[in-house]
Formats: sequence, C-alpha cells, structure tokens
Amino acid sequence: MAEKFGHLEEHLEKFVENIRQLGIIVSNFQPSSQAGLHQKLNFIVIGLQDIDKYRQQLHDITVPLEVFEYIDQGWNPQLYTKECLERALAKNEQFKAQCEKEQWLHLPSLLAECSPLPASRLPSPYA
Repeated sequence: MAEKFGHLEEHLEKFVENIRQLGIIVSNFQPSSQAGLHQKLNFIVIGLQDIDKYRQQLHDITVPLEVFEYIDQGWNPQLYTKECLERALAKNEQFKAQCEKEQWLHLPSLLAECSPLPASRLPSPYA
C-alpha cells in the first residue's frame, strides 16, 4: 500500500511542478512560447491521466472530511491524526477509571461471597 502512495505522491509532485511552470509560461506569454505552452498542457493532461489510474487502485481508501477542513485552514493533516489519538486516549482513560469504579462498587458483594465471615463483619471499602 505504501508503494502505491509513493508512486501517487511522485506523480502529484510532478503534476504540481508542471502547473507551476504553466503559470510562469502563461504569465510571461510570448507568441514564440506557444510550442512550450502546448507541450506543458500535454504534460498536464498526461499527468491527470496518470493520477486517474491511481484513483482506481486506491478506491477503497476513505478520508474523513475533517482532514480536508484541516487542509483548508492551512493546518498539517497529521494534526488531525494526533488529535484523534489524543481524544481516544482521553476516552480510554475515562473508561478505565469508570471500570475501576465499578469494580470497587461490587467489591463488598464479592467479599461476602468469598469470605467465611458474615457481611456485617467485613471492613467497608468506602471507609
């Protein structure tokens, strides 16, 4: 999978570079640069076709919409992953604390079942 992403990334970088060069050609257009303009446009069309080939190989990958919001705001998309992991860790800690609390609540009944002493003589876990 990483190999597919590597090839796609390489094609995207070439595509972006061709778009940048096209912008330079267009902004400084001279009739003598017509052939270069056509060549660059052909490279862009070929680049789009190459990128479209990768689309079919990577069709099963979904990207959360929030990632695009991060990109639109100029943030690194890896921040989204980091924040998701931090939220998951916080929820895990919260759930872990809740489980420990539940275990303490059931402790008196477990002690009563296992102990030969009457429940009234067992020490309270809440004291």
